[in-house]
Amino acid sequence: MRIKVAILGAKGRMGTESVKAISAADDLELVASLDLGDSLDLLKSSGAKVVLDFTHPDSVMKNLEYAINSGINVVVGTTGFDSKRIEEVKALLAKNPQVGAIIAPNFGLGAVLMMQFAAKAATYFESVEIIELHHPEKADAPSGTATRTAELISDARAKAKKSAMPDKTSSALAGARGAKVGDVPIHSLRLRGLVAHQEVLLGDQGETLSIRHDSIDRSGFMPGVLLAIRSVSTRPGLTFGLENLMDI
Repeated sequence: MRIKVAILGAKGRMGTESVKAISAADDLELVASLDLGDSLDLLKSSGAKVVLDFTHPDSVMKNLEYAINSGINVVVGTTGFDSKRIEEVKALLAKNPQVGAIIAPNFGLGAVLMMQFAAKAATYFESVEIIELHHPEKADAPSGTATRTAELISDARAKAKKSAMPDKTSSALAGARGAKVGDVPIHSLRLRGLVAHQEVLLGDQGETLSIRHDSIDRSGFMPGVLLAIRSVSTRPGLTFGLENLMDI
């Protein structure tokens, strides 16, 4: 039996690509494609078992509340999930324990590997910073991927009992040293012509290491999107990060 899927944000860049990928998958059935102005009631009337959300940080929580309270599993690519929002999602799921939710800061399998490699490498280097580069229509800065990478790095460094990173900057314009997430400075670039790119730079005495991932086309996110859609109904509760679905 094919999995019935509905998409929120179907006319956006990621939504449009997801429509094509789901429609081409033999084991999935696209039953609803919603965008601005469409009623969320279509999620229930369509019989969707999974809702894929690629909307906007301002609207995603309302969408999740409706879907989860309707007993529909959710896969979320919309960014902007801080600790407060994560707790709100957990509270919704606690009232609907049969529902699964997968929130992925990045659906690129290569990007997920980049984050894991960076966290591992950061325990061996004195310093680490992140540069993330995206198209100018992106709503949030830093990106969800950069934020998640910084959190993973900070946790790994704390467990390894690494010392604070050296930085003797005594005078700087606001933002010149980036925005810190945990212990890690993140520098955000927004330029026409970019899609989604991230570089983690690590340094120590006499050497540096750069770990970079480039999303050249949004079709590259689709294997991860389809993996999450196929997995979510077997994972009640919250799953944060695609790495939990990968054998790494």
